[in-house]
Amino acid sequence: MRSPKSEIRNPKKARNPKGKMWIPHVSNLPVWISFGFRISCFGFLCWTAFSTSSASATEVAPPTNLVVKDRPNDAANGLIVTWSLSPDDQPERAIQCEIFRQVDGGEWSSIAKVSAKNETFEDTNCEPGKKYRYRVVALGPEGATSPLAETAEPFQPIMQWVDTRRLWFGAIVAFVCGSVIVCTELAKRGASIYVRPIAALTALDEAVGRATEMGRPMLFVPGIMDLDQIETVAGLTVLSKVAKTAAEYDAALEVPTSRSLVMTAAQESCEAACLEAGRPESFNPDRIYYVTDEQFGYVAYVCGWMTREKPAACFFLGKFFAESLLLAETGNGVGAIQIAGTAEASQLPFFVAACDYTLLGEELFAASAYLSREPQQLGTLKGQDAGKVLATVLLLGGCLLATWTVFQPQGVAAEAYHYFREVILNKGGA
Repeated sequence: MRSPKSEIRNPKKARNPKGKMWIPHVSNLPVWISFGFRISCFGFLCWTAFSTSSASATEVAPPTNLVVKDRPNDAANGLIVTWSLSPDDQPERAIQCEIFRQVDGGEWSSIAKVSAKNETFEDTNCEPGKKYRYRVVALGPEGATSPLAETAEPFQPIMQWVDTRRLWFGAIVAFVCGSVIVCTELAKRGASIYVRPIAALTALDEAVGRATEMGRPMLFVPGIMDLDQIETVAGLTVLSKVAKTAAEYDAALEVPTSRSLVMTAAQESCEAACLEAGRPESFNPDRIYYVTDEQFGYVAYVCGWMTREKPAACFFLGKFFAESLLLAETGNGVGAIQIAGTAEASQLPFFVAACDYTLLGEELFAASAYLSREPQQLGTLKGQDAGKVLATVLLLGGCLLATWTVFQPQGVAAEAYHYFREVILNKGGA
């Protein structure tokens, strides 16, 4: 009797009892043949899947309508590249785009990759006078790449002479400058320019008169900084007025300085003031002198002088720091009438607490125009006031529009607020 393993029939001839074709089973084959058959089937399936994925990976359509245009409102340092999305850029299949650039016919280099659904790229690393060409390639999710989309001709960025995003800023600057010019011309023609009274400057005559009546000297400290600080210059302007009044009243004025250039400027200012008052003999250069550049060495000398001489009036006008409280407290201790002024916000509380009158911030800078009444200075002062009025109007208008937008997010309010913020204030521009 034959064994079952030897009964391998021809499938074309063999029939089962019901008359149908007999299908061989791997179980009827030897073990090593069955294992090889299974390995072959598995390899065939893997090769089929790989071939299918490779074929699908190359099926990415390129982007179309590649256009390069100049970026507006720049100095020829940017270009804008736009294209139409690849037809394969569907919601279920994200397609990235890689941008290549060529400069003056040189080598191509990759400069950026943009995410799916993006149809524009802004190249901000261009240089004036150079020509650029661009290529865009679509990248599939399986690493597929599309054919190149390339610009036909090179493009050169163009410099813009006017930045339209800054038109409102130019209008504001023109308004402020125009206000200064108009007010200056009006002051030159004799028009009355009103400047509100400043109590500290009004009290200058009172302080000098008090020192004259008491027969005691006055002390003027023009800060501890050099002439490169505008507060020092403003203090010297007030010194000129004090020196002129002191010459008229024949009162002694002491001016110790911590900078040699400030000493020279103070001497010239006082000498000119005495000449203007008609009392050139009142000028004494020995009372205007240099002490030291060292901050607290200078303060120690001034405080010692106040303690010994007990001045009737003290003027602290300029740039001050930690020494402000030491000077003001010493002057208050000797019973002097004190007038102070500085633009250092951190030192103003000490002057306000220890002095009789204090020039707050911009009042120190306005002192020159207030005292001299010169047309140029008055025009500048009033022109700056016009700028402050405009800034206040813009601030209040912006607050009102922002509040209105909260209650009405859509419609006229939102459009007006967007225009105010993005165009007038240029928050959306560079």
